Amino acid sequence: MSYYTYIIQSKKDLSFYIGSCQDPQERLLKHNGKHNGYTARKQPWKLVWIELYKSKSEAFKREKYLKKQKSKLFLEKLISNSLGT
Repeated sequence: MSYYTYIIQSKKDLSFYIGSCQDPQERLLKHNGKHNGYTARKQPWKLVWIELYKSKSEAFKREKYLKKQKSKLFLEKLISNSLGT
């Protein structure tokens, strides 16, 4: 089964959110749906980056690594490099 690490960006304030899951498109719908929590306050969100992993643990390790960077510039470079710009 495949797992993903993803980054979404708020269209409201351009902040980022990093997560991991099995279905990023379905997860994006949940982030943009009615709920409580961090992503509810900054809707709408768009998917800006994604990586595929073979296991849940690998995807979660990558998620934790990206969150530890605590750098918007780091994430912007990661995203732009994946787009080839």
